[in-house]
This record gives sequence, structure tokens and C-alpha cells, in this order.
Amino acid sequence: MGLRKHLSADGLINLVRHSVHKAKLKELNSDYSWQDCIMSGLAIFGFKSPSLLQFERRVNEDKGLRRNLKSLYGVNNLPSDTCLRERLDVVDPSRVFRRPFKTIFAYLQRGKALESYRYLDNHYIFSLDGTGQFSSEQVHCDSCCEKHHRDGTISYYHHMLGAALVHPDHQVVVPLAPEPIVKGDGDTKNDCERNASKRLLTDLRREHPHLKILIVEDGLASNFPHLSLLDSLKMNYIIGVKPGDHKYLFNHISALTPITYHQKDDKETEHIFECYSNIPLNAVNHTYRVNVMVYTEKKASGKVQRFSWVTKIEITKENAYKIMRAGRSRWRIENETFNTLKNQGYNFEHNYGHGYKNLCSVMTMLMLLAFLIDQVQQLCCRVYQKARKKIGPFSVLFEHARSLITYFFFESFHQLWGFIGDSDNRAPPPEMIR
Repeated sequence: MGLRKHLSADGLINLVRHSVHKAKLKELNSDYSWQDCIMSGLAIFGFKSPSLLQFERRVNEDKGLRRNLKSLYGVNNLPSDTCLRERLDVVDPSRVFRRPFKTIFAYLQRGKALESYRYLDNHYIFSLDGTGQFSSEQVHCDSCCEKHHRDGTISYYHHMLGAALVHPDHQVVVPLAPEPIVKGDGDTKNDCERNASKRLLTDLRREHPHLKILIVEDGLASNFPHLSLLDSLKMNYIIGVKPGDHKYLFNHISALTPITYHQKDDKETEHIFECYSNIPLNAVNHTYRVNVMVYTEKKASGKVQRFSWVTKIEITKENAYKIMRAGRSRWRIENETFNTLKNQGYNFEHNYGHGYKNLCSVMTMLMLLAFLIDQVQQLCCRVYQKARKKIGPFSVLFEHARSLITYFFFESFHQLWGFIGDSDNRAPPPEMIR
């Protein structure tokens, strides 16, 4: 019970606040503390505000929101949107924000909340993928990547490499600290993501030296340098391959007779697994061998889909179906992570401020941290789960919460979620803000 209290909104926000304190940031000559600035940034995404300026105006005009901002997030003095951008721009995102992601993951482990995420010989599946955050032909900063066009124009952009713990049977994902893709990572999408993945995966293994890790990614990752890195970090993998991108591999297996397994489920969907062992990855790296699965799905409606993966895991009749499901769980970082951030109130594609150095990456870290807090509540917090069950969609819950904190003073998120989840039988908070 003691560990589980940290897996509620109040406990998780306290963990973030404590992590900010432990970062020991050098105080600047300002009326606002680092804690006020960083926790204000977290509250923007926690309250699902569409912009910094609108958040500042709402807090300044709304006595209820101002008081609840202090009680729920510990913000004593809200900086202006300009001040907030200036202060957060100089923060080193990796130094400050990796710690709370790691700490929250550790509490999930200690609280046994991740036991149901074990899969395929007790591996934890991590899905990695890159996504764009920002693009402009005018606005840019020192960290922007650049794309030089043939007509002489330059596009400036920010990408990030995201990673999340996923499971084929669970919609809730547990995001890790994203890795910003910055200027100097490379001139092509492949190079940029590859260099960022080296940092992310190395940090993941350093922070979790004994975790049994299974990496799932798309076909861009099925190259010798990346697979060798995974081997060196003692991480297993199931990574997509496509005939158009891996002609040598598919030409090689076309001359072989596969070991084939057939399976039909209760929906009359037929699953066909064609399996190959000890196959050279490509002509240049002929000595690097992988196992290959070519999977065909035939639905009762007649729809047919084909997927292919490479892995170091031995493919057998007993584990072929699980390997397929693990490989297809890669999409959870796109559907349950990036799409949620874009469409469920986090406003992922909105520019919250660009700054001159780190602001874009810092705001992305804060957004992912707010998303992590929401995901952990959905996984572990009963009072939050009850509120979600009563209200319904995620976005509607936060609209309801924003309305309530305008009129009532809540001492904690536990009190807020508790009232929403049982408002028919529970009186509103005694203190009404006028």
C-alpha cells in the first residue's frame, strides 16, 4: 500500500517535484524558482491547456485555478509565458527529466504494476519510433535539424525518438524519456534516428541493467549496426523487414523451404507462419545471421495481410503466434502514444515556444511526463479509474475537471477524482471559490 500511494497523481507529481529539487539547478536572478517554472510547465500539459499564453491568462483571471494550481502542483508563483519560456530554454532536458521517468518506472516495478507486461519468456517489450515535433522555414534554434532543398531553401525541424513499454493485450503504455533528435545527429532520417537510438538504448540498459528487454521496431531499424548494438546491450529484438528494402534476404529465403505452422482462431482467422533459421542479413554482412518469420493473416472476410520480421529468438510452433503478436505490438507507440498526444488534449503538434536552445525539447519532455502520469493512473489508481468509468472518454474527464477547479478548492487530485467518480453520493468540497 505504501508503494502504491506513489502511483496516484499526487504521489507522481511529488516524485517529479522531488526530482527537480535533486537536479540542483543553479538559481538565476529571478522572482520564480525552478520548481515553480518546471511544475507550471507540467501543469500546462496536466490541465491540457492549448497554449502557454492561454494558461497564464486563465490562471491570472481565475482565482479557483490559481489556488488549485498551488494545491495540486505545488506552484507558488506562476511565471508569465515569456518568463517561463526564457527559463525553460536553458534547462538541459536529459539531465533534469530522465530522473523522474526512471523513478516512476522503478516504483511501478516495486509496486508489481508491471508483472502483467511480461511476455514471451518474461521479456518486457519496448517499442521505438521517431516522430516529428516542429517544422518551419523561418523559426529555428541552435538545436534544430536542417533540411536543405534543391531550390536553396532550408527547412528547420525537431524530431524525437520515442520509446514505450507495450504489451499486445494492454492499451495502456508506459512511456520512457524521449530522446531529442538534434542538429549534428545526421543528414538523413536513417542517420538521425540511428544516432538517437544509440543514446536512448544505452541509457535504457544503464538504468535497467538486469531487465529482460525485447525491442520491436519498423524496417528502418533492421540494419547491421543497429542489430549489433542491440546484441552488445544484451537486448532481444523482433524487427520488421520488407522485400523492397531487404532484397538479398528475401532472395535468399525464396530458394529455401520454410518450416510452416498453421493456426486458426475462434474468429475463423487463419494464421500462417513461414519460418527460416540462420539467414544472412544482407550481402555485405553475410556472417551476421538472423531468424526470419514471414506471416500471413487470412480473415474470414477474405482480407489478407502479410508481415515479416527478423529476430534472434528461435522460432518454434509453440512461440510463433506470440512472436507475431509481439512484432505487431510495435504499433502501440504510434496508436496509443503519438496519436493520443496529438488527438486527446496534449496538443503534441502545437508549438508551445521554440526558444534559442532547448525549449522545444523541454516542452516535449514535460508533455511526455504528463502523459506518463496519466497512463500510470489509468493502470494503478482506483479512484482515477472510477472517475474515468463514470465520465467516459479521457478528454471529457479533463473538461469536467477543469470546470470543477474553477469553482471549488481541491486539496489533492485524490479528492478531485474521488468527487468526480462518486458525485451522486458525495458532497462537493466545502470551500467554494467565488
